[in-house]
Amino acid sequence: MQTKTVIVIHGLWMTGFEMGWLRGKLQRQGYKPLRFSYRMLSRSLDFNIEKLRDMIRAQLGPVHLVGHSLGGVLALQTLRKYPDLKVQRVVCMGSPLADTRAGRNLASFGFGRFMLGKTLPDAVFDKPLKAWRGKQQVGSIAGTFGVGVGRLVANLKKPHDGMVSANETKLPGIADNLLLPVNHTGMLMSDRIVDQIDFFFRFGRFDHHHSKVHAGAQGDRGGLPHYDR
Repeated sequence: MQTKTVIVIHGLWMTGFEMGWLRGKLQRQGYKPLRFSYRMLSRSLDFNIEKLRDMIRAQLGPVHLVGHSLGGVLALQTLRKYPDLKVQRVVCMGSPLADTRAGRNLASFGFGRFMLGKTLPDAVFDKPLKAWRGKQQVGSIAGTFGVGVGRLVANLKKPHDGMVSANETKLPGIADNLLLPVNHTGMLMSDRIVDQIDFFFRFGRFDHHHSKVHAGAQGDRGGLPHYDR
């Protein structure tokens, strides 16, 4: 039987309330979405791993994870340290699983390292994932609508979502990758992404047949066809 509980993990400089629309859509898809909030500026990667581990363990049954940006990296770092946690599948949205040029450039400025906080440098620079060898199926969604603040600090390789390049979201060993015409923050308000998350949770892969990517154009609000559950 498919798990219905989904823990939603926010990204850098966010609190989790920004993902309220996505949680609402997941709830209407039949899931029980839970908000995981963490302090990425003042707390280390290890501290936040333990916090996420405790939340997963507190659930009665198996769960899925959805992580946006740094949240996806935190999800995989947690499962790398605790591989037997009752997590079935993970979807990462615009997550710098391999690296982040924007983050590295920002860290080179005097104030940049402070702005990045503690968790991101730990998770991406100091203890990189390199490859995925966990038992959970992982899907990574990258945006191609290149509008965002990341362009102010780095010459991002195309395609990118304005903050993270598509090649930075790819990690050897994960189950599937998908490109969609959204930017980094627009991912949180995309019907198409919610439908792809649902599809991945049920089948362990994305629906590439219905993902029509138009380079340089913002995605429409139309979702995928509704499937029987």
